[in-house]
Amino acid sequence: MYQELAITSDEALSLDELPKRVVILGGGYIAVEFASIWRGLGANVDLFYRKELPLRGFDDEMRAVVAKNLEGRGINLHPGTSLAELIKTEDGIRVLTDHGGEFMADVVLFATGRIPNTKRLNLEAVGVEVDKTGAIKVDEYSRTNVPSIWAVGDVTNRMNLTPVALMEGTCFSKTVFGGQPSKPDYKDIPCAVFCIPPMSVVGLSEQQALEEGKGDVLVFTSSFNPMKNTISGRQEKTFMKLVVDAETDKVLGASMCGPDAAEIMQGIAVALKCGATKAQFDSTVGIHPSAAEEFVTMRTLTRRVTAAVKPKTNL
Repeated sequence: MYQELAITSDEALSLDELPKRVVILGGGYIAVEFASIWRGLGANVDLFYRKELPLRGFDDEMRAVVAKNLEGRGINLHPGTSLAELIKTEDGIRVLTDHGGEFMADVVLFATGRIPNTKRLNLEAVGVEVDKTGAIKVDEYSRTNVPSIWAVGDVTNRMNLTPVALMEGTCFSKTVFGGQPSKPDYKDIPCAVFCIPPMSVVGLSEQQALEEGKGDVLVFTSSFNPMKNTISGRQEKTFMKLVVDAETDKVLGASMCGPDAAEIMQGIAVALKCGATKAQFDSTVGIHPSAAEEFVTMRTLTRRVTAAVKPKTNL
C-alpha cells in the first residue's frame, strides 16, 4: 500500500504538477532538501523524523540552526514522529501518525534512506561478497574478494557522495592502470546539505572531536545577519563554527549555515586538508565585505569543552 500512495525522490523529480500539500518522512539530506524545495515553491510542507533534530550525524549545534531555519521558512516540523498509515481519499492522501495525528497530503515522500542496488548484478554467481545491506565488500583499494573485480561508489556504502565516488574511481584507475597504488582518503571530506539556506561542513563535529578523545576542544562561533538579508528584511542569521584542538591549535572541523555555505566551505576544506591551525586562520586577511571573512576573524572563544563535559549549544 505504501508503494501505491507514497513516492521516493526519483518520482519527486518527475511530478506532473506541483503539489499544494506535502508530507515527508525522513530527516536526512533528501528529506530536508525536498522540504526546502517544495516550501520555496509555495507548498504546505510537514516534515516527520524520528530524532529530536533533523540531519543525524552532523554537528548538533548546526542541526539546531537548520531546524530553526526550516521553521522560519514555514516548514512544519514533527520531531520524534513517524507515519502509521496512509489512506487514499477523494481529497488526497490521509496520513495518520504514530502519535495519533492526522494530515492531508497531495504527495507523501519517503526519504528514509537507500540500500545498495546490487541484487540484479548476480554477484553470487562469481562469488563476490556483500554485507547484510547488499553493499559490496571491498578493501582499502576498492578490490572485492574476487581479485579481478573492483567496486566504487554508493554500491560499496562507504561514503555516499558523488565527489567521493569520483575520488574512488580515480584511485582505482591509478592503481590498476597507472601503476600507482592509491587509496581513497576519507579524512576531511567537505559536504553540503542544500536546504534553504544551505549548510556545509568539513572535518569533525564538536561531538566527534570529543568522542575521538581529542582532549580539550576549543569552540569558536559567530552568528550574524548576512548583508543581503539587511536589504530584504529577512530575519535569518548565518551561523559559523570552528572546532579546534586545544593542545595542537589545529582546526579539526568547520561548519556554516547560511547563503553560499558550500562555496565558502570548499576553500576552508583545502585549509583543513593542509593541517591549518587556528593561528593561521587568524593571521589570514579577510575579504571585506564578505561572509567568508568571518572564518578568519573569529578570535573570541565561545567555550572550551572536554570529553567529560557534554557540549552545550549556543542557541
